[in-house]
Amino acid sequence: MKNYELGSFILRVVLGVSFLTHGILKFSTGIAGTAGWFSSIGLPGFLAYIVAVIELVGGIAMILGIGTRIVAVLFAIVMLGGIFTVKLSIGFVGNGPMAGWELDLAYLAMSVYFLLNGSGKYALFTKKNG
Repeated sequence: MKNYELGSFILRVVLGVSFLTHGILKFSTGIAGTAGWFSSIGLPGFLAYIVAVIELVGGIAMILGIGTRIVAVLFAIVMLGGIFTVKLSIGFVGNGPMAGWELDLAYLAMSVYFLLNGSGKYALFTKKNG
């Protein structure tokens, strides 16, 4: 096992678990509330359902290494949406009660890594070239 292969595997699992956890949280605390919050900030409420499904299903797929590049694009879109619609005005490190966009940027960078490199060696389905 090469270090970069292990590092890529760890990064993929951490990213997948992070998104999966956020998806589970949205559904378990009441997706209707999340949809209402989306509406309150000027976004269509139905986007909350789309984001939650991307986080939940995409998180599982990312952990397993299935459709990694497609999931990475979806994660990147979600992160860019979050940064530009909510977090940018709060600042990089936040404003006290609300976190800034530093973690969103880290998730975005991780997603771009997997978009460019694929799932890596330790995935359920791998191709020779990534």
